[in-house]
Amino acid sequence: MALIRLTLKLRSRFTEKSRIKYIKMEKYPYQNNNGIALIITLTVISLLIIVTFELNRQLQASVVNSAIIRDQVVLSHIITSGVEVGKAILIKDKNDSEIDSVQEDWANPEKIDAYLSQLPFEEGRIVMYISDELGRIQVNSLVKFPQGKDFNPTQHDLWLRFMALILTQQESMEDNDTLFEEIVEPSAIINPIKDWLDSNDNDAISGLNGAEDEYYQDLDPEYTTRNGPFRHIEELIRTKGITPELFYAADDQLMGISNFLTVYGVSDLNDKFTYTGKININTAEMPVIAALLPLGQEFLAAEIFNYRIESANEQFVYDLISPNWYNNVPGCSEVKIDAELITTQSDIFRIECSAGLRGLQKKATVIVQREKNEESGKWYCKVLNWAYE
Repeated sequence: MALIRLTLKLRSRFTEKSRIKYIKMEKYPYQNNNGIALIITLTVISLLIIVTFELNRQLQASVVNSAIIRDQVVLSHIITSGVEVGKAILIKDKNDSEIDSVQEDWANPEKIDAYLSQLPFEEGRIVMYISDELGRIQVNSLVKFPQGKDFNPTQHDLWLRFMALILTQQESMEDNDTLFEEIVEPSAIINPIKDWLDSNDNDAISGLNGAEDEYYQDLDPEYTTRNGPFRHIEELIRTKGITPELFYAADDQLMGISNFLTVYGVSDLNDKFTYTGKININTAEMPVIAALLPLGQEFLAAEIFNYRIESANEQFVYDLISPNWYNNVPGCSEVKIDAELITTQSDIFRIECSAGLRGLQKKATVIVQREKNEESGKWYCKVLNWAYE
């Protein structure tokens, strides 16, 4: 009996302790959860560290972006200043000379650098190159404007010679690595350009290889011809037959046709417009000079090109005032270039200005035209196009 009473008493005490412990756990459920609190604390600290690092990264990125934006703005100002210097050089040239040639300051890189060195920029560097836009073949003069329907005969012949030279060069490349799978006739390039330009022709296709809207509407994506002057030179790539390789560059030795073409050169005519197409023989590049020469005399282009820049004692030997100066070149006394194709004057120029600052580069190509203010009688340069690269 004594043993039974002791057992019951111990059970009663154990049950009472369990009940009290259970009640305490219900009343203070987290009293002994120190591990959970530590985990929560570490988690919060980790999150704060991550947020701090992210904010720091964003701040650094913001600082870097702000610096880049600042430098881009500075580069724009440098380029603008350079273009203004270019304009000033061209205006001074207009006041000093009646002709335009490669013998003048605007065509001399050393003299341009001397002018640019006077710009008060503590940081950054600038390079500028000026070229005569009318030393190039004027694409829009291929068709007679303002009528805009028929070929301009002298320009058509010029294009035939020019494209024949270009295509011949391509076909004679080493290992027959040409731009074309088969021989291309000059007309296959010229006729689609004429069809893109012409208007009032009832969509008549030029020759067998021309192209009007019907051809372009079968492309993907489809588009239509302009039936008017080209607005920018890159528009030529949209015409049938002109590939990017032909337009830009075939290789390191051969420049693309875009280097020798321009869409500028318009002249007002009784509130309408026309393109004379006259090329400045004093500034034209060698392929253009070769195209100006009569068929079979293209080889004389190098002689004419070098004659312009021949010098002695830091002075140019020959003057380029008369449009017929090329007859004084050895071997060219009997050469006859169509007078409708050449001039010795120009008022439209291309200013290419590049600037660099802390690893950033920026370039602008600006087309300007010299005009005279009717009231003041002073010359100024009007911007025809400004494009950044």
